[in-house]
Amino acid sequence: MRRRFLLSTAAADLSALLLALVAASYVTFRVAPWQVQLSGGRSIMPLAGFFVVGSLVGSLISTRMWAGGAPRPSYGRGVAIVVFGVAFTALAVIGSATYLSRTFFAVTAVTWLIGGIAQRAVRRRRPWMESMIVITNEKGLIDDLRDAEHTEVLALMDPGGSGELEAPASGATVVVDLRAVLSDRMAQFVSSAALAGIPVRALSSVYEEHTGRLPLVHLAEGWELSTPVTKTAPIIGGKFIFDVMAVIVSAPLAIPLGLLIALAVRLDSPGPVIFRQVRTGRHGIPFTLYKFRTMVVDAEAAGPKFASKEDPRLTRVGRLLRRIRVDELPQLFNVLKGDLSLVGPRPEQVPFTEHFGREIPFYAQRHLVRPGVTGWAQVNYGYADDQAEAVDKLTYDLYYVKHMSPWLDLHVLGRSIWTVLSGFGAR
Repeated sequence: MRRRFLLSTAAADLSALLLALVAASYVTFRVAPWQVQLSGGRSIMPLAGFFVVGSLVGSLISTRMWAGGAPRPSYGRGVAIVVFGVAFTALAVIGSATYLSRTFFAVTAVTWLIGGIAQRAVRRRRPWMESMIVITNEKGLIDDLRDAEHTEVLALMDPGGSGELEAPASGATVVVDLRAVLSDRMAQFVSSAALAGIPVRALSSVYEEHTGRLPLVHLAEGWELSTPVTKTAPIIGGKFIFDVMAVIVSAPLAIPLGLLIALAVRLDSPGPVIFRQVRTGRHGIPFTLYKFRTMVVDAEAAGPKFASKEDPRLTRVGRLLRRIRVDELPQLFNVLKGDLSLVGPRPEQVPFTEHFGREIPFYAQRHLVRPGVTGWAQVNYGYADDQAEAVDKLTYDLYYVKHMSPWLDLHVLGRSIWTVLSGFGAR
């Protein structure tokens, strides 16, 4: 069902583009694209072809950026595909010296964008759903699944159940908790479903896909996370190169903005402009993290504690900087040093790390990868105020550790822009 949704979305985007090409041709040349005759034997078909290739590549990238999660008819993804397709076409035209009609190009881009947004608006009226019958006793996981946007839990079955069992509803998936001990009768039911061609899936996989979290109760050994990290090790070098290039490219904007912020911090309250703090990095190795100071001097003289909403320790400028997340701009220097990546679990203070490492199972596994300026947990959960919320946040961090990829990083960076604009989870 997920693959069908992705393919149908890509097909709808391509159809919207083809209609846009035809509309632009009639607006510009008063005839269909294949009927356009230009002097010198030129044709608009190469230009149209670049648009089509850009659409297909953009859709492929967008599909990979779902990183195994449940696909959704996102307006942001629709805009991103059009922007990528337009940029690809523009670069292709420049590189090949192909004929370009500015009117045709502009009308195609605008009409394609309208079509892509419109088809998603229709899909959002009846979003993709996965109906499922779940065999488990884990109430917490079931509650999370029921709260997910694209799931419909039709029935909850006891792994030790017996007696007569009805055939699953048409189109339903049988989801099995592999940690549970199944009775003979329930094992027969699962086997019969598989033989009948009914999808049978592990609860842990379904939970990850629909919630973007890792079910901690399903972790037992620790190598469930270290093994996927080993497989992604070849991308670590490329990830660092991408991070450094991104920082260099953003420097013309980041440096002037940083100077203005430094001046505002200096004028707002006495004390240093840059706040330094030791945080826990990859493999548990501590490093010094840099931020613009947002609190009064000696804010943690009584010991480290979580930031909270309306924290009295915040300065006036600091409160604004945290809301729009630009207090973390100096961490780009940490990225250049190799302490941080642009995307990864947020580094915690060493006392918190030591405490959580003792109290929360598998907390140390978040240090298998380099911490980040932003992360999967930040765009989905925000800040944690206490240990209970730290556990919830950990489920997102460990999901990232397990599924780390260039596509997931791009997805997080894109969502981080919305996080900055909306102030989501600010402290």
